[in-house]
Amino acid sequence: MEKQQWAEEAWQRTSSKIKQMSEAIGAGFPHASQNGKYDRTAASAWTSGFWPGLLWLAYREEQDESLRQLAEVCEAAQDEALDEFTKLHHDVGFMWCLSSVASYKITKNEQSKQRALKAASILAGRFNPQGSFIRAWNSYVWRNEEHNEGWAIIDCMMNISLLFWASEETGDARYRHIAMRHADTVLKEFIRADGSVYHIVCFNAETGERESALGGQGYSPDSAWARGVAWAIYGMAICYSYTKEERYLRASQKTAHYFMANLPEDHIPYWDFRLPAYEGAPRDASAAAIAASGMLLLSELLPADQGGMYERCALRLVKAIDRQCACYDSGNEAIVLHATGSFPTGKNIDVPLIYGDYFYAEALTRLLGNSGSRQMFW
Repeated sequence: MEKQQWAEEAWQRTSSKIKQMSEAIGAGFPHASQNGKYDRTAASAWTSGFWPGLLWLAYREEQDESLRQLAEVCEAAQDEALDEFTKLHHDVGFMWCLSSVASYKITKNEQSKQRALKAASILAGRFNPQGSFIRAWNSYVWRNEEHNEGWAIIDCMMNISLLFWASEETGDARYRHIAMRHADTVLKEFIRADGSVYHIVCFNAETGERESALGGQGYSPDSAWARGVAWAIYGMAICYSYTKEERYLRASQKTAHYFMANLPEDHIPYWDFRLPAYEGAPRDASAAAIAASGMLLLSELLPADQGGMYERCALRLVKAIDRQCACYDSGNEAIVLHATGSFPTGKNIDVPLIYGDYFYAEALTRLLGNSGSRQMFW
């Protein structure tokens, strides 16, 4: 079956499921699905943007006003976190790119633009100029760690897209400078020679010097957490799309090659690429979905003779999700099954996660050719 025909059919299955989900979930903030039902989390949770993002994707394609209305209610509910401020973290990019930036790009809603610019300013305020990194969490977020003011994590490569967007919207180069300085720190301190990445790197918050790395959601400090590699693929491609700096393109390709080279035969990655044993180890379909959408962006940014390999791998990944991990009926509120949140802490293992649903749907719409020359809501 040709790529376009397959993608159209897969999107129809997915969009029908999103409509079904909207009737069950409404305007809440789903995170993980347990026993077929999505739990709900707070507006300040890092995942609060993925459900409105999924609704905006479906609205953009299907023009169903009920989906738009739900997305707008979710976005308004996030004001609680934006106004309260102290519970926010570096994941404001995930939160407001997929709600407010998405809304602004689709509807030109000025209030959405203002929300996203506030969030961008909060993210910029987390930048540590001594170490050229954006601080990840606040002290109460990560295992009650009291001294994580010098911690940065690979996930932030997706969040800094909010800064690039803000720089273009306002004409203020400071947002872009902060994003690029953080990305350059990731190039130097996170991405290894073989294309694998660290999840957490700890810096001295006063001097900016690198002190150590932590395993985080990976198996160990020196392992290769699958979702972390996916964040690097996609985040570096986004950096290149905004800046056209070759170093970011090469980093995206390097991490993509590592991801591709370490996939199992069925193309659904284990939760870490460097486990001491794989038999019975959980998979992470969310990592496959993130990597697929990132590789599709990468393929768009390259000439056809260079980008084709990334598109082909992305197509294999989304087809594997569709064949092995997708639920399109009412048996589960989620779409993508078999994801792993945080294996080391025993949280959300082999369950659906809302960001798996989002990135799978996003990858499908990229395959449909609807993303244009710029990334989706990033």
